[in-house]
Amino acid sequence: MEELRIVLMQVLNETLVQIILSNSRDVNRLSKVRIRPVMIGDQILFQETRYQGTKVFHENLNAEEMTGRICRYMEEQFRQCEINGGTLDATVLVSKKGKFTVKTRKKAAKPGDDPKIRLAHNREKHYILPDGEPVDFLIGLGVQTPDGHISKNRYDKFRQINRYLEFISDVLEHLPGKGTLHIVDFGCGKSYLTFAMYYYLHVKEGRDLRVTGLDLKEDVIRDCNELARKLHYDGLTFEQGDISTYEGVKKADMVVSLHACDTATDYAIQKAVQWGAEVILAVPCCQHEMNRQIHSDILKPALQYGIIRERIAALLTDAVRARLLEINGYDTQILEFIDMEHTPKNLLIRAVKSRKISGVGAAKGLREMEEFLHIDPLLEKLLKDEDKPEA
Repeated sequence: MEELRIVLMQVLNETLVQIILSNSRDVNRLSKVRIRPVMIGDQILFQETRYQGTKVFHENLNAEEMTGRICRYMEEQFRQCEINGGTLDATVLVSKKGKFTVKTRKKAAKPGDDPKIRLAHNREKHYILPDGEPVDFLIGLGVQTPDGHISKNRYDKFRQINRYLEFISDVLEHLPGKGTLHIVDFGCGKSYLTFAMYYYLHVKEGRDLRVTGLDLKEDVIRDCNELARKLHYDGLTFEQGDISTYEGVKKADMVVSLHACDTATDYAIQKAVQWGAEVILAVPCCQHEMNRQIHSDILKPALQYGIIRERIAALLTDAVRARLLEINGYDTQILEFIDMEHTPKNLLIRAVKSRKISGVGAAKGLREMEEFLHIDPLLEKLLKDEDKPEA
C-alpha cells in the first residue's frame, strides 16, 4: 500500500492523463472508476467518475483526498489500477489474498503536450451546461444569448452555475431515487442557481421535484415567479419570507442556503435538520456572530488585527457548524466553492445524512474549544431546542 501511495504522490498533478480502477470485487456496488485532472477556477483538482450499474457519479477531490480514496478502493473494492501519468505509467494488481503488486515504467513526455491546454480543454468539455447550447433559463436571466453563446461579462456567472451543478451531481446518489424531491433554497436572491438546480434535476435528469425559493426582497420574488411561469417550470415557486420564521413546508429532502448572511445560515441549517433533510448545501457569508464573541488571551496578539480576527472567526464559525452537523448525524465536508461575484473563493458546507451520531468525545471536544474561545454559537442552541420535547 505504501508503494501505491508513493506512486500516486508522483502522478497526481497537472501532467496526469488518467487513472482507471477496474476488476471490481462487487460490480453491483461499483464496476469501474475513472480519474483525471480538471481545472476548477485556478485550482487543479481530480475528477472521479464512478460507474454503478447504469448510473454515473462525479466528484472532485484534491490530490491528498484522491490518494486516500484510491488506496481505499484498492484495499476494499478493486483488484486492478492502471495509471497513465505524464512521465510515469504504473499498473497495480491486488491478489485474492490482498497482496499488492506495483509495476512502474518511466516514459518521456509527448512533444507538444501542454498540460495547461489539456486541462483547459477538459474544463470546457465537461461543463454540465456546455457553452454554445441554448438553455432557456440562462437566456431568460441574460447569461446566454438566444443562440447559446455566453453573454459578454457573464462568463464568471456561467462557470459558477456549472460548478454549483457539479456539487448537485455529486449528491444525487444520496437523495431519494423515487417519488417527488422536495428542495428548499433559503436566501435565493436573483435565483440563478435555483433555476439551474431545477433545470438540471427536472429537465436533464428527469426528476419530479418541487423547489421553493425563499428571500426577503419582494421585487426579486416577483421577478423570479414571473420567469418560472414564463419557462413553464411548474415545480418551481418563490416565496417572500424570513428564514428564521419560515414554516412553509414540513419536510425537505435537500436544503440549500447560498450566501445567507450571518446567523441566517444557522437558521437554515436548523430547519434542514428539523425536516430531516438528506442533503444540506450551505455557502455562508458575513459570519459576524463569533467575531463579536471570540476572546482568548493566548490568541490576543493575532486577534488584535481586525482582518485576521475576521478571517479566524469566519473559519471557526464554519468549522463549528460542520462539527454540530456531524454530532447530529451528518457526514460533513467543507469544500471550496468558486463564486466570482462575492469573493474569489468561498467555502461550501456539504452535509449528507448518515444516521451515525458522533460519539460523546466529539461534543466534549467542541465544548472545550467553545470555552477556550468564549463563544456561544447560535446554531448549537437552535439544535438543542430541537431536541427538547414539546410542552
